[in-house]
Amino acid sequence: MLGAITGDIIGSRWEFIPTNDYNFPLLSEENSFTDDSICTVAVADALLKHHDMGISMHEWCRRYPTPMGGYGGRFAQWVRSTDYAPYNSLGNGSAMRVSPVGWWFDITDPNLVEYAKLSAACTHNHPEGITGATAVALAIAGCRAMRQQNDGKPITQEMLRETGLAPAIKLVVEAGWPNPLTLDVKEYRNRFDETCRGTVPVALHIMLQSHSFEDAVRRAVSLGADADTLGAIVGSIAEVIWDIPSEIKSAVMQYLPDEMKTVIDRFYNHIQTPA
Repeated sequence: MLGAITGDIIGSRWEFIPTNDYNFPLLSEENSFTDDSICTVAVADALLKHHDMGISMHEWCRRYPTPMGGYGGRFAQWVRSTDYAPYNSLGNGSAMRVSPVGWWFDITDPNLVEYAKLSAACTHNHPEGITGATAVALAIAGCRAMRQQNDGKPITQEMLRETGLAPAIKLVVEAGWPNPLTLDVKEYRNRFDETCRGTVPVALHIMLQSHSFEDAVRRAVSLGADADTLGAIVGSIAEVIWDIPSEIKSAVMQYLPDEMKTVIDRFYNHIQTPA
């Protein structure tokens, strides 16, 4: 979950001023949290309180009406309205906010897919919006299971391909999306694509090439695409595999208001000692 927020904040500076420099400054005064972090916290808060996903998201986004980068057009209308009806979006917003679900439920729990769908469907009820959220939740839960089974040993790319990311890859391939195993990431360089179809396979591909949390997020952001959202999706999965380096985690928390920090702390306390 915090991996998504970390990737979002690191990528925020480059959302509309893309960079292809892998060695870009990781954090600065020009970085901040965006709608990706707000929505991620909203999903976590809904799980903690057993609340409706859409109501939680509506409430959190109304508390922060002008985040860095703003809200997308139709999502902004949804936030301002009193109508909680979804609007059939296929955008990658459903994929960037789902990570708490992947931590909350195990890969074998049928509630994993059910709640991934619920986290998307309050706004992104198009089949591609649902698929994007489900794929990322499967990737996170799958990598959690893989890491537990590996008992502290290093994670290899083969293990990611054959085990951790396999359920997510299977889903996107069956949906007719680009295959993360074979796509040419250069085709996505400097291409701002806000769809799940154009973002989630790329995120999975980046994970298969990466060697650490920071490496994964740097690869995502320096692609020059939808930097904060791709960073959020990649960061959400990378956290499971490698953990967030303590110095990055400490720095990122300084960008967040206290009420977000409280939800994050409560969330991790819960999943470590479930009720």
